Amino acid sequence: MRVLVTGGLGFIGSETVIRLIENCHEAIIVDNLSNSKIGVLDKIEQITGVRPHCHVVDCCDEDGFEKVFVEEGKMDAAIHFAGLKAVGESTKKPVEYYTNNLLSTLVLVKLMRKHDVHSIIFSSSATVYGVPKRVPLYETDPIGEATNPYGQTKIMIERILSDVNKADPSFNVILLRYFNPIGGHPSGLLGEDPNGIPNNLMPYIAQVAVGKRDHLNVFGDDYPTPDGTGVRDYIHVVDLAEGHVAALKKLKENPGVVVYNLGTGKGTSVLELVHAFEKATGVKIPYVVAPRRPGDVTENYANCDKAFKELGWKAKLNIEDACRDAYRFQTKGASK
Repeated sequence: MRVLVTGGLGFIGSETVIRLIENCHEAIIVDNLSNSKIGVLDKIEQITGVRPHCHVVDCCDEDGFEKVFVEEGKMDAAIHFAGLKAVGESTKKPVEYYTNNLLSTLVLVKLMRKHDVHSIIFSSSATVYGVPKRVPLYETDPIGEATNPYGQTKIMIERILSDVNKADPSFNVILLRYFNPIGGHPSGLLGEDPNGIPNNLMPYIAQVAVGKRDHLNVFGDDYPTPDGTGVRDYIHVVDLAEGHVAALKKLKENPGVVVYNLGTGKGTSVLELVHAFEKATGVKIPYVVAPRRPGDVTENYANCDKAFKELGWKAKLNIEDACRDAYRFQTKGASK
C-alpha cells in the first residue's frame, strides 16, 4: 500500500515508516519539523536502504498540503501522527493545542476525501479515558473526561473521524489508543529526540544518564500507588510501530470505525522505570521529587485483548529492552 504518514519524522512516526518499508509498503512522509529533525530521513534510509519521499509541510497549511496529494498521486491510506503532544504543556497552551491538532486533522480529512483516499489510522491516546474508574482500561470504557487539553483534542478528533464515517461509510477509521511509548530502534540510530527539554519521562531519564541533565524530576510521590509515583503502561516503540502495520491489514476489510488499545497490559511506576533503566544500563539516575503536574492521573494501563484477537498483535518487548534501546540511542544517535 502507498501510505501517507503525517509526522513521519517523529519518534513513533519514523519507527512506523521503517516497519512499513520492511513490510513492502511505500511511505510518503509529511512533517513540519516542529518537534523532529530532517536528519531522521537519512537514518531511515540507512536502516532500510530506502529513502521515502518526504515533504516539509505543515498539515494546517491546506494549499501546501494539497500539493503533496497532487504530486504523489494515488495513495491508499493515511496514518496521522502529526500534532502537539505534551500533556503538561497543553495545560499552559490550550489554544495552540486545540488549533494545531484539530485544524491539521480537518485539513487532512478534507484533502483525503477530495483526492479519493478512504482509510485513516489515527494516533489517539490513553488520555481519552480521563481518570480511570478501573484498570486495566478496555476500549469499551467511557471517554470524554480527559484531564488536559491534549487529551481533549484526541477525544474531539476521534469524534470527528467517527462522524465522517457516519456521513460516508466508505471512509474507514482505525483509532489506536497508545499508552506510553518508550525505547528506540535497536540500531541506536533512532529514538525520542525532542527539541528542547523533554516532556516525556524516558528521554529525560536517558539525558540524565549521559550527563545532559543533572537529575530527573519525579512529579509527585504521594499518589495512592505502591511507591507513591504514577503508574503507566510503557510500550516499546518497535511494538507500537508493528501495531500500525497490523492495523493497515485490517483496513483492507473495510471495517468502518474500530478502536484498539496498544499497550503491554502491565502498569509500571515512575520509580520502577527508573530502577529498570539502572538495571539495564548500569547507570545510576539521580532524581528529585517535585510537585504533581496538572493533568496527570494516578494509574493508567491497558487491556489489549482486542488487538490480539482482531489484529493478531501483542507487545513482545519488555521494559528493560526499551531502557537499553533508549540509552543506546542517547549515546549513539541523539543530537548532542
